[in-house]
Order: sequence, then structure tokens, then C-alpha cells
Amino acid sequence: MGKTTKSKSVMPQTVTHKKTPFLSYFKSHYWLYILIIPGVVYMLCFNYLPMLGLVMAFQDFSPFNGKGVFGAFIHSPFVGLEVFEEFIGGYDFKNVLINTLSISILNLIFFFPAPIILSLLLNEIKSQAYKRVTQTLVYIPHFISLVIVASLTSQLFSTTDGIVYQLMAAVVGRDNAPDILSDPSLFKVMIVGQNMWKETGYGTIIFLAALSGVDQEQYEAARVDGAGRWRLMWHITLPAIRGTIVIMLILKVGQILNTGFEQIYLMQNSLNRSASETFDTYIYRIGIEQADYSLGAAAGMFKSIVSLILVLGANKIAKMCGESGFY
Repeated sequence: MGKTTKSKSVMPQTVTHKKTPFLSYFKSHYWLYILIIPGVVYMLCFNYLPMLGLVMAFQDFSPFNGKGVFGAFIHSPFVGLEVFEEFIGGYDFKNVLINTLSISILNLIFFFPAPIILSLLLNEIKSQAYKRVTQTLVYIPHFISLVIVASLTSQLFSTTDGIVYQLMAAVVGRDNAPDILSDPSLFKVMIVGQNMWKETGYGTIIFLAALSGVDQEQYEAARVDGAGRWRLMWHITLPAIRGTIVIMLILKVGQILNTGFEQIYLMQNSLNRSASETFDTYIYRIGIEQADYSLGAAAGMFKSIVSLILVLGANKIAKMCGESGFY
């Protein structure tokens, strides 16, 4: 009889990866670090270095105190929260806050869903050639400068020779035709309309990219079960891009006090100023035109703090609702 050999059980060994020292990793990939130098310099110069100016919000700042910029910071007296009290208790604060929130909420209600709806419509197009042409056409307005958009709006709705105004006057009468450029009650509608015309098509890029990852077998299985286009969209397409929608909504909520300076400033005039003065134009008018640097810095800091709180709150609510959130 032969000898029976017992099989020895081999315990699995855990492989431990030795950490590569940073210096040796840097020597192996130093070109990658060289490539990020321009981005780091840009961030330091235009994002972090200007934050030193926030100290003006707690000072009675004057550029004539001391010699040079740093001398003005050093010799300007600290006043604590007096500048914030002046800003919040000022006459313009309520009007600026209402105007900013009104434009942002209208953008949130009408402009935010527009790219989602357009993405769903484009996703239903079967002809790839027609789909590509349509996408190209709806992307073009994004690349048009806001200066051109403001000029086109002024020419179209001018009460003297604007073609759109002339058409409205022919339909409802010149006395009843709305003066969109000067009427404060129509200013917010005009701004939201410009945003929708300019950015809706470009905003579909993110959602169409999310839709491209949807498993096509789910559609085929649902069609076999008798599901129509509406049910396919409601039960498959929308749940597939729900995470993307939540992330974009969190970012949009964080920008609720950021209505955009250039667009508002270009469409603002003396007749619609009561409805067009937002935080961005207010900071420019107070901080630059009137040279009240402390009040302008306080208004900008207030806007940034509120935006941060809104982002954190929206992200927390998204997680409580079962979504992954932004971080």
C-alpha cells in the first residue's frame, strides 16, 4: 500500500503594499507637478490672496491710512461688526435681498428644469444625425457674449424701432404694449428669459452624459412588459439621472444669492433700478463707485457666508432623503 499524503491547508497571506515615499514619487512624476503649477498660481492669486481683503469688513477702512495697501490695512481702525450692522440695517438691504431672491427663485423654478426637460426630449430622438444637428443649434447661444445678448434684447424690445415691440403694439395697441426694458415689474422676467434662451441648451450636456449610461436592456425589458414612452421616462430615465439632478440642484442652491453681475449691470437703467439692484450690482456700486470698501466687503462676505450655509443645508437634506449628496 502506498503512503497517503496529507494535504496541508495554505492560509491566504495578506499582501501589504509598502507606501512609496513622497520624494521618490515626486522624482518619478515631477512633470505632473510642473503641469499643475499654473493652476495653483492662478488659484492663489485670484481665489485665496483676495480673501485677505475681507479684513476690511471689520475695519473703518480708508486707502489713505498709512502708506501703500498694507499700510492702509494696518492703520485702519477695527470696528468689529459695526459695518455688518450698518449693511443689514441699511435702507437698501431689504430691497437688494428681495430682488436677488426673486430672480434666483424664478431661475430655480423655470430655468433649472429646462435643461432636464430638453435632455429628455433630445434623448427620445431616434435619428442620430437630426439629434446632433439639434444639439449643435441649442448649444450655440451659450457661446454668445452677454454684451451681445443685452444688445439684441435692447434692439428687439426698444420702444422706438424694436421689431418685437412693434409686433406687440400692433396686436394689443401701443398704449397697452409692455415696455420690457424700463418696466421694473418685467425686469425679472426678462433676466430669466435671457438665461433660459442662452444656457438651456448648454446645460443639457451633463444630463445627456448621464443618460448615455442608462442600461438599454432595462428599456427593452420594460417594452416587453408593455410600457410606453411616458412610463419608460418616469420609471427608468428619471431615476437614472436623479443623482445628477440632486448634485446640480445643490450647486444651484449655493448660488441663490449670485445672480450674475454682468447680465444685471448691462440691463440695468435708472427706470428699472428698483427691481434690478441685486447683491452683485450693490457691491459694485457701494464698493467701487462710492469707494466704501468696508461696506462692499461686508456685503460680499455676507453673501458668501449665506451661500456656504445653503450649500451645506441642501447637501444635508439630500443625504437625509437617501441621495449621495455632493460630498
